[in-house]
Amino acid sequence: MIRKFLAVETALFLLASLVHRGYFLGGYEHGKAAIAETVIGVVLLAGLLATLAWPARARGIGIGVQAFALLGTFVGLFMIAVGVGPQSQADLVFHVLLVLLLGAGLLAAARTSA
Repeated sequence: MIRKFLAVETALFLLASLVHRGYFLGGYEHGKAAIAETVIGVVLLAGLLATLAWPARARGIGIGVQAFALLGTFVGLFMIAVGVGPQSQADLVFHVLLVLLLGAGLLAAARTSA
C-alpha cells in the first residue's frame, strides 16, 4: 500500500512541476514552485525505489519521505497565504488535496507492520 501512495504522490508532484514550467496549461508558470515540486517529487521517487530495494524498511522510508513532502506542501500553502508564489484557486485546491493524500499515505505507512 505504501508503494501505491508513493507512486501517485510522485506522479502528482512531477506533474505539478511540469505545469509550473509552462507545460500542459498556460498561465501557471512559476519557477520556484516548479523547483520545489521537482525536489519533492524526486525525493518521493527515491523513497519509492528504496522501498523496492529494501522492503523490510518500507514503513520507515514511506513515513520519512511523505513527512518531507507534507512539510514542503505546508510551506507551499504558507506561501500562498502570504501572497508569495502562485496565487490561483487551482494551486490552493491542489495543495489541500496533496495534504489530504499525504496524510492518508502517512497513516497507511504508520499502520503497516514493520
